[in-house]
Amino acid sequence: MNPAFLIPARSRRPARLALIAGCAVLGVTLTACSGGAAASGKNGGAAPSKAAPASISVSLRGTSAAAGKPVTVTLAAGKLREVTVSAGEGGALGGRISADGRTWTSDRVAAPGTAYRVEARDTSGGSDTASFTTKAADQVNKLSLAPGKNTTVGIAQPLSIVFDNPVKDKAAVERALKVSTSNHTEGSWGWLRDYSGRDRVDWRPKEYWKSGTRITLDAELNGVDSGPGGGFFVRDYATTFTVGASQVVRVDLDRHRLALKRDGRTVMDVPVSGGTPGGDKRSWRGTAVLMAKEGTINMRSETVGLGHTYDKMVDYSMRLTWSGMYAHAAPWNAAYFGRANHSSGCVGMSDADAAALYRQARVGDPFEITGAETKGTVAEGNGYGAWNVSWHEWQTRSALG
Repeated sequence: MNPAFLIPARSRRPARLALIAGCAVLGVTLTACSGGAAASGKNGGAAPSKAAPASISVSLRGTSAAAGKPVTVTLAAGKLREVTVSAGEGGALGGRISADGRTWTSDRVAAPGTAYRVEARDTSGGSDTASFTTKAADQVNKLSLAPGKNTTVGIAQPLSIVFDNPVKDKAAVERALKVSTSNHTEGSWGWLRDYSGRDRVDWRPKEYWKSGTRITLDAELNGVDSGPGGGFFVRDYATTFTVGASQVVRVDLDRHRLALKRDGRTVMDVPVSGGTPGGDKRSWRGTAVLMAKEGTINMRSETVGLGHTYDKMVDYSMRLTWSGMYAHAAPWNAAYFGRANHSSGCVGMSDADAAALYRQARVGDPFEITGAETKGTVAEGNGYGAWNVSWHEWQTRSALG
């Protein structure tokens, strides 16, 4: 047994450890006393002898320690029993003691601009405390999450994260993103460029979600460095959502029909008119995902870069892409419903049919659009176009291989 941790049988106070960070002594060196008989002393007893001090070293120290690194506590001799690393506002860092009992390492990295307190105890009762403060972040990265917390979404809704600043260290960020599902759904993160030009990462299942699935994201990003030009994250994020009824909207632009299917049963089948063939007024094809139900909005041609001019108030607007493709009411185009594609790129229908679809459709429902006269497939970043990428290719977009 290490003599530095021997405590007299009659002693009521535990020995204290000398706590050092790096090579600097942070605590006062105290020694434990060993009991036993001696040849001299009052009443035949022996004066206690001092043992060599025991100490630990902490990987971070001072008032400007580097953030984004794990905290390591190492014991010079003996075995650690417990280590606590707590922060005034950020809670505690959990960690693990090594098999030999000599080292404790935090599970997460130290966050920037945070004061930490270290408390360590050994198996013989010795203890001591220390503190350090990490340097504040020179630049902070933030993000936006979709879908919103405690929402119910359609079967095609991905988890989507858009970052304010560039993410160079995608692997470090992705490792901090923990997804759990109520039924162990297979899925993968994939990195892409959002329509806004910013870095984005989506988590989509291999196939459409099963109705009733509950999904939770714990983004343990506090202290993670996103890399040059991006900066540190200074908080964690979380969201939970549930998948609603199994609904698919199928739009056949060649037949000029839209069908809403729920649990495989057709509940709507109505005439529509899609984008005009030729030029920039054609619709997109592939799988788009209902992003938002925006109600009555003002649609203007200049916002989507079209050469002709229009400025209309449009009812029952359901956004399908960032580039401006919607499903909506288009009573001015009634002569073409079910007969021809004659819109500026959106899927238009009667007021009554649009109202019925608007009432029943849910954000996250897939719109599976087919047709010969289209301008291409919905891109991954133009709304939620990840379903137009094969599962194998999507997996290759994970930064973790």
